[in-house]
Amino acid sequence: MPTFRYQTATSWFKGNAHIHSTASDGGKTVDELARMYAAEGYDFLFLTDHWVASHGDGMGSLPLLFLDGIELHGHDETGSPYHVVGLGSFQGVAREMGLVKAMEAVRAQGGLLILAHPQWIGNSFDDALRHGFDGVEIYNHVCHWLNGKGNGHAYWNAMLAQAPATLGLAVDDAHIVPAHPGWNGAWIVVQALACQPEPILEAIRAGRFYSSCGPAFYAIEHDGREIGVRTSPVQFVRLAGPAHLGKRVGSFDGATVESVTFEVPEDWAYAYLEIEDAQGRRAWTNALFVDG
Repeated sequence: MPTFRYQTATSWFKGNAHIHSTASDGGKTVDELARMYAAEGYDFLFLTDHWVASHGDGMGSLPLLFLDGIELHGHDETGSPYHVVGLGSFQGVAREMGLVKAMEAVRAQGGLLILAHPQWIGNSFDDALRHGFDGVEIYNHVCHWLNGKGNGHAYWNAMLAQAPATLGLAVDDAHIVPAHPGWNGAWIVVQALACQPEPILEAIRAGRFYSSCGPAFYAIEHDGREIGVRTSPVQFVRLAGPAHLGKRVGSFDGATVESVTFEVPEDWAYAYLEIEDAQGRRAWTNALFVDG
C-alpha cells in the first residue's frame, strides 16, 4: 500500500546539503559559512568537502547546525566519472580506496549517496541507474553558474521510473571563490521533529523535504483522496507524473495562486509537485507516495 511521505505535526527547517569549506577547495571557513547562511535564515548545513569526512568538531557553538558529510569523486569499474555526496558521519573513507569502495563504506555506515550534478559531469542515464543512488541533485547552483548545466531533472525522472523513492535535492555546491562565487541559490526545507542531526537526517532519508530556488511550500497534505498544498504566491502549480503525464493550475495572465488540490491517478508510477513563481524560480516536492 503506497504511503504518503509528508506529515502535518512537524516543523520546517531550511538547509543546504552540498557545501565546501577551506578544508578542501572552498573559500570560507566553517565559522564564516555559518554566519553567512544563518543570516539568510538557514537552520542547518551539511559540510561536504572533497574526500574530507567532517565529524562536527568545534561546531557546537555556531549559529546554525552543521551536519557531517563528504564528497567523493572518481571513476567506477566501467570508467564512468562520478561526483557523489555522502550525507552522514563516516570513518575510514579515503581517496586511496577509490570511488566504488568509498561508496560501499558510506553505505555500510548508514549514509545516503546522492549523485551530484550529473549533467555537468556528463553522466549517462545508465550511469545514474547503475549504483542504486539514494538521490540526485535536481538543481546545482554552482554548475548552473559555470555553464548552465546544473539541471538534473531528466536523470531524476529516469531514476524515479526505476525506484520511485529516489530523492531529488536542490543544492548550492557553494565554494565561494572567485571562479564560482555563488551561494544561497538553492536549498532544501526539511519537515522534522527538531533541528538536530538524527531527526534531520532521518527526515531526509524518508523524503520529507522539498527543494527550492525561491518559492515555498507551507503545507503538503493528503486527505486519502486528494493532495492539497499551500504555497507562497506562485504562478503555476504542477503535478508531474511519468513521461508526458501531468496536471496543472495557473496561467500567463499574472494572477497568482496559493492553494491547490489535485487527485493523483492510481496508475501513475510516481508523482511529485512543482511550483513556479512569477520570476521563473521553482520548487519541488519528492515523489509523494512510496511503497511500504
